[in-house]
Amino acid sequence: MKAPTYYDDLNARQTIKLRELIKTLPPFAKDFFRAIDSTTQVRTRIAYAYDIRVFFHFLMEENPVYRNYSIQDFEVSDLDNIESVDLEEYMEYLKVYESDESHKHMQNTEQGVFRKMSALRSFYGYYYKRQMIGKNPTLLVDMPKIREKEIIRLEPDEVASLLDFVEKGGENLTGQKKAYYEKTKERDFAIITLLLGTGIRVSELVGLNLDDVDFKSNGLHLIRKGRKEMTVYFGNEVADALEQYIEGSRAKVIPREGHEDALFYSMQRKRIGVQAVQNLVKKYAREVTPLKKITPHKLRSTYGTALYQETDDIYLVAEVLGHSDVNTTRKHYAAMSDTRRRQAAGKVVLREKKPE
Repeated sequence: MKAPTYYDDLNARQTIKLRELIKTLPPFAKDFFRAIDSTTQVRTRIAYAYDIRVFFHFLMEENPVYRNYSIQDFEVSDLDNIESVDLEEYMEYLKVYESDESHKHMQNTEQGVFRKMSALRSFYGYYYKRQMIGKNPTLLVDMPKIREKEIIRLEPDEVASLLDFVEKGGENLTGQKKAYYEKTKERDFAIITLLLGTGIRVSELVGLNLDDVDFKSNGLHLIRKGRKEMTVYFGNEVADALEQYIEGSRAKVIPREGHEDALFYSMQRKRIGVQAVQNLVKKYAREVTPLKKITPHKLRSTYGTALYQETDDIYLVAEVLGHSDVNTTRKHYAAMSDTRRRQAAGKVVLREKKPE
């Protein structure tokens, strides 16, 4: 029997987590999650479950009608009792509220409020479309405006400085810090070089197996969003960093059972996790660009910028980055296009200046 892949195992764990989350929602919510099962990823449904649960906790905390309710007491008919003004109060509540799990104060940006309201709209839309409720007040409430954030990326000199620091930054360290740096240097350099040289997502990186790397074609076999398979190609700098790591520190690792195929290992000899990669990127970037909050996603943006500048092909960039909608790519790189168009306009000369 074939052993489950990383993605099979991840999907199984997320599915179990979703089932447990649904138990913390009103009983009728099961129908909604069953209906969207074939059109959404399991992690999307998990996010929906968390967001919708916040709404019902809001009703129990802030609405006198539901003050004595438990979440299991809600019925689908209760959705009909909610007015648009209740949802406006909910949006205000979302800015700061107390988590029902950790009892810590949670804060949402406009983007966070937008996401939770979008989840609630989908939830209401399902029952309204099936005529289980008579109205949908979520359509009467204006969604929060999302302010466009400046896209943070590394400049070419910062990319060079980051790679230099990862490769040689342990020169001034001593003791245990020096020993830890030497033990992880090849792995960390390969990870950061791979992120900068391919633009893959951190979730895609941690799912890589050793046999996903093909040095003959300099290709990387990926499982992307929606379980789509794709080959992403890399240059010689990435190939050199990967080969050095694979033949060096990775070859010395005795992996834990079930983790033998992983490309990148944690210090516990298991497949490295998303948070570990996020932490190591932040750790190194902080030393090089302390004023920029650099994450793996920012390295992805850096690669996308470089690729677009070299090719001027937005469709190619969208394909390589794995965007299902080219408009997502265009939104991120529209400012660059505007700059190029302005520069080009200045180069068009209608009349040569006559010498005075």
